[in-house]
Amino acid sequence: MSSNQLSLARQVDLALEKLGGELKGMSAGTIVLQIRDDSIGRFGIRHLPVDCADRAPVSAGMTAEQVLELRQLAIEALKHKSGWTHGEICYDFLLKQGRILVSVQFESNYNMELIALDI
Repeated sequence: MSSNQLSLARQVDLALEKLGGELKGMSAGTIVLQIRDDSIGRFGIRHLPVDCADRAPVSAGMTAEQVLELRQLAIEALKHKSGWTHGEICYDFLLKQGRILVSVQFESNYNMELIALDI
């Protein structure tokens, strides 16, 4: 993703658009975005455990409209991000009684490498 000209909000929108097909039909999970220099490097979904037994599906999961609402909520949450450019953003989402519930966690991690200090 060429992000030199794109704002982080636009990058989040594009990443979630790419995940849209996978998000449709899901009822819960975590979207993970790894940020470096205010650019999304990697992104994906952490699924909740899936029951693989032969059973009817418990719920239909999100519709296309609900996935769009999730994208809008994710972009809106960026207003709470300030002052850092490296880290991870995790969006926990849940479809409950037809409503999308989202919580966000911002993790800053500028210096993840070992630095020798002369004291």
